[in-house]
Amino acid sequence: MLKILCDWIVFSLFKMDAGSRIGVAINFFIYDSLKILFLLFIMIAIIGFLRSFIALEKAEKWLSGKKYLANIIASIFGAVTPFCSCSSIPIFLSFVRTNIPLGVTFSFLITSPLINEYLVILMLGSFGFKITLAYVFSGLLIGVFSGIIIGKMHLEKYIEKDIISPNDTAEAYEIKINGLFSRMKFGLNEAVDIVKKLWLWVLVGVGIGALIHNYIPQEAILSVINKTGPFSVPIATAIGVPIYGSCAAIVPIAVVLFKKGVPLGTALAFMMATSALSFPEAIILRRAMKIHLIIMFFLITAISICFTGYFLNYLQPLLVLN
Repeated sequence: MLKILCDWIVFSLFKMDAGSRIGVAINFFIYDSLKILFLLFIMIAIIGFLRSFIALEKAEKWLSGKKYLANIIASIFGAVTPFCSCSSIPIFLSFVRTNIPLGVTFSFLITSPLINEYLVILMLGSFGFKITLAYVFSGLLIGVFSGIIIGKMHLEKYIEKDIISPNDTAEAYEIKINGLFSRMKFGLNEAVDIVKKLWLWVLVGVGIGALIHNYIPQEAILSVINKTGPFSVPIATAIGVPIYGSCAAIVPIAVVLFKKGVPLGTALAFMMATSALSFPEAIILRRAMKIHLIIMFFLITAISICFTGYFLNYLQPLLVLN
C-alpha cells in the first residue's frame, strides 16, 4: 500500500517519468524514508511496551552471564527478522536502551540485514540449496564473531548518552510502570523520543542511498571486480559498502557477477557488504553513537566478510558441484 501511494505521488501527482533516474531516485527516497520512519516508530513502541514487563537488572544479568550464547541467540533472532540494514536500527536502539551488552546488540544488527526470508528465497531460486545454506551459515558466523569482538573491545563509551533514557533503570520501572495503559504509554513515549532524535538523519541517509542506488551501473561494478584478481574479495566488499538497496535488487546483481565469471565467494562478499553495511546506515547510526564505534563496526564486519569470501571461493568446487 505504501509503495502504491509513493508511486502515485511521484509518477501521477508530480507527473515524473517512471523511467527516468531522477524519478526513480525520488520515489526510492520517499518510499524508504516513510518505511524506515514508520518501522522506527512502530518497532520501538512495541519493544518499549514489551520490555516494560522485564526487570532490566534480570535481563542484563542473564544476557551478560551467557557470554557467547547470547551472541548466538541475537544472531539467530536477527536472521528471522525481515529487515534491511537501516530498518534493523530501531530494534538495535531498543536493545541498547535496555542495557543489553553492546557486542550482543551488534550481533543482531549485523545478522539481521545479512539473512532474511526474502533473501533466502531469492537465493534458493538463483543459487540453489548448497550455496544458500553456506551463505546463511556464514552470515550467522559473521554476526556472532563480529559481535564477540566488538563486545571484548568495551566500546560502550562511544554510545551517545542522550539516546539512553535516564529513566532506563529497574527502579524507575517499578515506580512509574504499573498497568497496561502505563506500559503502552511508555512504549509510545519512547518511540516519539527516539524518532525526534533520528528523523533528520534518516532522511539524509536515505537520500544518499537513493542517489547511490540509482546512479551506479552494474557494468561498472563488474568491470572493477573482474580486473582485481586475488584482491577481488576486499574490492568487492569495499564496492558493496556504499551501495544501498533491497535484497530483491542485490541478489540479481550477485547472480550476474557469478555468471560473468566472478568467483562465488567474491560475488557473495559483495552481496554481504551491500546487505550488512551502507552509508545511509552509518549516517543514521551517527546520531546514536560516535564515529569511532561506527568505524570499528564497519571495519570488523568488512574484515569478517572478506575472510568469508575467500573461504567460500576455496569451497566453490564443492558448492557448485552438481
